[in-house]
Amino acid sequence: MDETLKTRQSALAPLSHRTFRAVWLASLVSNFGGLIQSVGSAWLMTDITTSSDMVALVQASTTLPVMLFSLASGAIADNFDRRRVLLVAQGFMLVVSVSLAVCAWFGLITPWSLLAFTFLIGCGTALNSPSWQASVGDMVPRDHLPAAVALNSVGFNLTRSVGPAIGGAIVAALGAAAAFIINALSYIPLLIVLARWKPNVARSTLPRETLGRAMTAGLRYIAMSPHIEIVLFRAFLFGLTAIVVLALLPLVARDLLKGAAFTYGVALGCFGAGAVCGAFIVGRVRHKLSNEAIVRLAFAGFALCSIICAYGTQIWVTGFGLLLGGACWVMALSLFNVTVQLSTPRWVVGRALALYQASAFGGMAAGSWIWGVIAESQGVAVALLYAAGGMLVGLLAGFRFPMPAQQVLNLDPLNRWKQPNVALDLRPQSGPIFIMIEYVIREADLPAFMDAMAERRRIRLRDGARQWELMRDLENPEIWRETYHTPTWVEYVRHNQRATHADAMIGETLRALHAGPGGPKVQRMVVRPTDWTEALQQIKQPVDLH
Repeated sequence: MDETLKTRQSALAPLSHRTFRAVWLASLVSNFGGLIQSVGSAWLMTDITTSSDMVALVQASTTLPVMLFSLASGAIADNFDRRRVLLVAQGFMLVVSVSLAVCAWFGLITPWSLLAFTFLIGCGTALNSPSWQASVGDMVPRDHLPAAVALNSVGFNLTRSVGPAIGGAIVAALGAAAAFIINALSYIPLLIVLARWKPNVARSTLPRETLGRAMTAGLRYIAMSPHIEIVLFRAFLFGLTAIVVLALLPLVARDLLKGAAFTYGVALGCFGAGAVCGAFIVGRVRHKLSNEAIVRLAFAGFALCSIICAYGTQIWVTGFGLLLGGACWVMALSLFNVTVQLSTPRWVVGRALALYQASAFGGMAAGSWIWGVIAESQGVAVALLYAAGGMLVGLLAGFRFPMPAQQVLNLDPLNRWKQPNVALDLRPQSGPIFIMIEYVIREADLPAFMDAMAERRRIRLRDGARQWELMRDLENPEIWRETYHTPTWVEYVRHNQRATHADAMIGETLRALHAGPGGPKVQRMVVRPTDWTEALQQIKQPVDLH
């Protein structure tokens, strides 16, 4: 089969799944309305204020909630029915959009009330995004995930390529209120599709984590996953610098191109058209270039886009730069997204994606404000040139913090661990639980054992263990003991159920290095207070994990 045909079929494979196809098509409508609303908000702000930083804050007010609330949203996505979370988020944005349309229709909008409405829509996006991104893995097989993420970018940018121009025409002809009404109507198809979707997701037999504990678990997982930390850092740098084009594009259209709302819509459409092209080629590029090479190209390409926008005085010149910028935008952000998803097991994927989005959108929110302030004091062109310099710094950061290599890990639950039979009747909250695992290791195997234990420590702490220690027996140096705590019995069960097939390699290595009879000896103990009445109270009720 022709290689080009194979690539095209692979890129479109997720659409063969009925649920993904239905949600993708409904999202097209919703994205179309959202972009029209964005054009209306941005251009309305240029009409009601002459402040450059207030115009830039329209973009910041949309992205800031993602930075502030995405971790909590990710914890919600991992602990609640994602379909219901999506319905609540979409319903909330529908109500806010209707309120915005009513206020705009009756001329009640001020610069600060407009920022408040866009902030609330951003809050809905913050709640929606982790559940939506994590749900993609529930709609398609894992090997179709990169193509599904790319198709989501294609869908968004297909609407971006024509939506802004149409939005600009609507705003020019009918006013911003009409754009807000169309956006409100665009939520309805997606709400209908989500209401009909019946996801087949395995239900946990353990009690749901509290929001605070779930958020802590997400932060701990990222802190003990250095590859994901690098992705978050590079995404922050990209968002901080690249957002300059979108944040200042209304001013580029008004001040540098001497245009009106339609010119802004055409410029944003050029950016969207470039993004569509980037989404279609990103799969082929990923097969030929490393992750780091793609990210460096994205930084360099966006720097060139920013420079062209700074010096362009004709729409066709600026439009060419925006085509390049749109392609680089999608290639970088879709790569960050896919890398996080493929590096994260399902139990924490919502929180990992939320932290990625917090990094990227946090950079965008900060960048929107920074470049707006610079544009206010020194001019739009100067802000664009400063941002281009920042993008080159982001490129150079790759030499110190390179992106992780492309790899496909089996992060499905291992499901080998069986809950042990214990002589005590424990409640879920009984604890702390102390675990000690004893190994017999020959002197010649110590280097390999220490390397394996370094990775074991990272996995243990990442999955919820505390106070991990490795000890060597002074009287019998061949005996080594691994110890750690979990706060409760149910957290011990949860910790073991988080093990993946990829983690199993370390366990197999340690069992192979163990020189004693049978496997490594495991002891489990519950820490008891010296007050016997309190101890009796802790074990009075039997365990019930359902």
